[in-house]
Amino acid sequence: MKQSIDSAFDDHPGDDDKPRTAWAVAAVDDCDGCGDLRVELTLEDEGGHGTGVTGHLAPATARRLRAALAAALREVGEDPGRDTDPYR
Repeated sequence: MKQSIDSAFDDHPGDDDKPRTAWAVAAVDDCDGCGDLRVELTLEDEGGHGTGVTGHLAPATARRLRAALAAALREVGEDPGRDTDPYR
């Protein structure tokens, strides 16, 4: 099972030296060797389908990433938002 959650591009305007980055998040239960459910995070250059890097994050690691993003938002003066699911 693989359930896509969200995907988009970063907010860099893109140029010859640094293309935009595509990101995608999914929930998966078919990670060989993982043994349980994972949050899948994929990053790749725009237009580079299948050439990116995919990480399979355990729930604790996904929460750590979420906390790091919240801390970075606070660092740039933004409210990290509530700890809720915006897709419900």
